[in-house]
Amino acid sequence: MNLKEHIRSIPDFPRPGILFYDISTLLAHAEAWRTTIRRLAAALRPQEPELLVGIESRGFLVAAPLAYELGRGFAMVRKRGKLPGRTAAFSYALEYGTDTIEIQEDMIRPGQRIVVLDDLLATGGTMQAAISLVRRQGGIVVAAACIIELCFLEGRRRIDVPFTSMIAYDS
Repeated sequence: MNLKEHIRSIPDFPRPGILFYDISTLLAHAEAWRTTIRRLAAALRPQEPELLVGIESRGFLVAAPLAYELGRGFAMVRKRGKLPGRTAAFSYALEYGTDTIEIQEDMIRPGQRIVVLDDLLATGGTMQAAISLVRRQGGIVVAAACIIELCFLEGRRRIDVPFTSMIAYDS
């Protein structure tokens, strides 16, 4: 199955000049969604993850069913102030300014094998920040993955672990 056929492109969203790749149509097609999760599972199973970490918010849609498929746990990385209880934070630079992400302090055991997931990789800044946050908590990040990779933005170059994507766009 060609998964790219199930991705909708929306021009000028969220602002003029941006072509947004929308996974909503993939999620709505049961067989395409099932195929996506199965292919991700096949790609990541050899890494033997113990926990899958999803990045807010569409990364949750990828990581949670994949964790279920692999029989593993799932944890969330969210923007500051969105998680209850004690959290660990990591701030990182954006093109204009900074952002902060958090994970609950008790989600990662030292030495635990982790895969970090999101729906899309663009510049790689948020993905690498999540990887750094997991490491700061003692996790061993064995891989990262997403559904869509915007290759022309070269985000993969910022990711310092094995990286997998299901769909690639060159422009």
